[in-house]
Amino acid sequence: MSIYDTLSLDVADFVATVTIDRPPVNAQNNRFREELVDVIDALGDRSDVRSIVITGEGKAFSAGADLSERPTQDPGHYTAHNRRVRASFDCLLECPKPIIAAINGAAIGAGCVTALCCDIIVTSEKGFLQMTEVMVGLAGGVAHVRRHFGESDARMMIMTARRVYGAELHRMNVASACTSPEELLPTAQGIAADIAKASPSAVRAAKKSFQMTEGISIYEGYRFEQTQTKALSTSDDTAEAMAAFRAKRTPVFKE
Repeated sequence: MSIYDTLSLDVADFVATVTIDRPPVNAQNNRFREELVDVIDALGDRSDVRSIVITGEGKAFSAGADLSERPTQDPGHYTAHNRRVRASFDCLLECPKPIIAAINGAAIGAGCVTALCCDIIVTSEKGFLQMTEVMVGLAGGVAHVRRHFGESDARMMIMTARRVYGAELHRMNVASACTSPEELLPTAQGIAADIAKASPSAVRAAKKSFQMTEGISIYEGYRFEQTQTKALSTSDDTAEAMAAFRAKRTPVFKE
């Protein structure tokens, strides 16, 4: 039985699958945001988890923010709301372990940003990303959309509120794969399983390099990556990898 009200969690073979489960469309309220931060922070520290998949229950990934909890104009209310929303996105960006979004249906507004904050995106043919903010007098999500879409496509998506479906997301290089609905979760979990076979310390270093080098010059970025490689060179994982190579066996990495 799940200990969460808005999520379900399954862990097997070093892969955690987090399912957004808030019928009917997995809208994001404050309880969801709190639970997402809690579960991602915990998974980031768990030794039995090396990669994470996030998907949605039913026909939607997440149809966005629950409008019944929109902030009021009371002093400080909007500021506190914005902080909670940022935290629900930042926990995904900051998690030391790779997170794969498996977009099974509508990923709208905040749901779209949740997917875009993941490290790898896969989608079904029925999955789509959409930013509807301009239709309700808002204009959020630009920074996150811009990370994944080309400039013209990012502006089109934000300014028209059009849906961009799986096949088009794959063509645009926003998604790494577009599958049938039935193959979506196995595909995402297969990628997660491949990650879980690798050196955990090296995977963490790779994600940190992606985090730290975004937006800086290639010169400074590569210098940072080299500090990571130097630190890894004396790690237990590297020693195990070299021993396995010499013995012609599969390495056994420990968290």
